[in-house]
Amino acid sequence: MSTTLTSKGQVTIPKQIRDALNMLPGSRVNFAVNAEGDVVIHKVGARASRKPDRFEAMRGKADVKWRTDALMSLLRGED
Repeated sequence: MSTTLTSKGQVTIPKQIRDALNMLPGSRVNFAVNAEGDVVIHKVGARASRKPDRFEAMRGKADVKWRTDALMSLLRGED
């Protein structure tokens, strides 16, 4: 995976990396260089380690195919 350095010295962290580290907009990161010369990115602070909310955690998990009108009737308590 590669990216391009901008004239301001900025790079975009690839989505696969952001997802793997659960990085959200505003997340803080720390960069380090290890003994082999590799750059290592670490999440920093409480916001970076925040768990997804309960609704986000359940997104895409339902295996029941509801029709919108049937689901709305159920939620409204209509018979």
